[in-house]
Amino acid sequence: MQVPAPGLPEHVTIYEVGARDGLQNESTIVPVEVKAEFLHRLAAAGLRVLEATSFVHPKWVPQLADAGDLLRLLVRADGVDYPVLVPNERGLDRALDAGVSHIAVFASATDTFAQRNLNSTLDAQFGMFEPVVSRALAAGLRVRGYVSMCFGDPWEGAVAPEQVAAVTRRLAGMGCHQISLGDTIGTGTPGHVDAVLDACVAAGVPIRQLAVHFHDTYGQALANTLAALRRGVRTVDASAGGLGGCPYAESATGNLATEDLVWMLDGLGIGHGVDLDALVETSAWMAEQLGRPSPSRVVRALGPAT
Repeated sequence: MQVPAPGLPEHVTIYEVGARDGLQNESTIVPVEVKAEFLHRLAAAGLRVLEATSFVHPKWVPQLADAGDLLRLLVRADGVDYPVLVPNERGLDRALDAGVSHIAVFASATDTFAQRNLNSTLDAQFGMFEPVVSRALAAGLRVRGYVSMCFGDPWEGAVAPEQVAAVTRRLAGMGCHQISLGDTIGTGTPGHVDAVLDACVAAGVPIRQLAVHFHDTYGQALANTLAALRRGVRTVDASAGGLGGCPYAESATGNLATEDLVWMLDGLGIGHGVDLDALVETSAWMAEQLGRPSPSRVVRALGPAT
C-alpha cells in the first residue's frame, strides 16, 4: 500500500554497488562469469547505475583482480551506466583502456583510515586524487567521489561533521560531479545524518551534489536514508541482497540492501524504476552462488523458501 509522506522526492536514483562493494569483501573469489551474469540480471531488473568493479591493485583486493576481464566479458545494456572505482593513475589507465565513461575515487574523512586504506594522510590523500580526476575530466569521463568514515571511525571514534564537509568540499572543488557520504561502520543515526548534510551544505556543496551510502551494522540504514531524503538527497547507494562490508574496517557489515530500500520507496510512492520481484530473484540467485542466505529482509520475505 502506497502512503506518500510530505517533503520527499518524486524519484530516487539507486546507485547499485553490489558487484563492487558487495563482492570485494567475499572470502572466496567469485568467477568472472558469475559477476557478469549478476550485472546482467541487475540491469534487467531495472537498475540504471551499476558500479561494476574496481581497478585497485590485486594485492589489496584480490576479489576484484579480474576487473579488466569482467569489462571485456560484460555486455553493457543500453541506458545503463557502469562506473568503476579507480584508486590511482595506474587504475585510471586500466579504466581508460577498458573504455569506461564514469569513474569514482575513494577518500577518507579521517586520518587513520587514510593511512590504513590509502597509505596516506587526511591532507595528502588529495594529492593522489588530483591527477586522476583532472586526467579523467580531460578525457571526458564523469568522476564521483566517495568519502568514507563520515559518521564514525573504529580507531578515532566520533568524526566532526565539519571535517567531513571539508573533505567533501575538496572533492567537489576538484570536479567530482557527485560525492557519496559513507557510514562505513554503520554507527550513524538520523539526527547525525542531518548534521553531516548541514555541514556539507554550509561548506558550499549543494545538496543535489550529495549521495548517501549507509551500512546496516546497527539496523539504522533505512532510517538514515529516510532522513537524507527529507533533506533533499536524491541518490542512494545500495547493494543487492545486502552484500558488502569493507576489507579495511572489520566492524563494517553489509550495505543497505537494495530490496529493502525499494520496498520502502514503493511504500512511500517514490519512483525508482526497479522491478522488485526480478531484483529479489537476482539476489536469491547470487546467494546461491555464494552458498549462504541473503541478509536482506525483503529477499528473505519474498524469495524462494529454503
